[in-house]
Amino acid sequence: MVKGKDGKIYTGISTDVSRRLDEHQACGTKGAKFLRGRGPLKLLIAMEVGSRSQALRVERRVKQLKRSRKENMIRQPAMLKVLIEKEVAARDEEASEYARR
Repeated sequence: MVKGKDGKIYTGISTDVSRRLDEHQACGTKGAKFLRGRGPLKLLIAMEVGSRSQALRVERRVKQLKRSRKENMIRQPAMLKVLIEKEVAARDEEASEYARR
């Protein structure tokens, strides 16, 4: 999660957080439109999730949360870890159900 100078929180995924933050900071075409003009940016929290599909699921869930919940996760990273574990477990359960068919 990244915060801009306006205080808005952005959530995204990357295999290289440092590179991705630099792309956002550069305000070029590689950075997210949401972050253009919102620099300087501050990295608030980053966590390894696993596969790309798992990361996308976690990203979607975090983006659905209210700002206050995101701020709690930034202050208490264990809350984000729990969300990640739940999403990964849900994905694993779906995969095993599909395999049983």
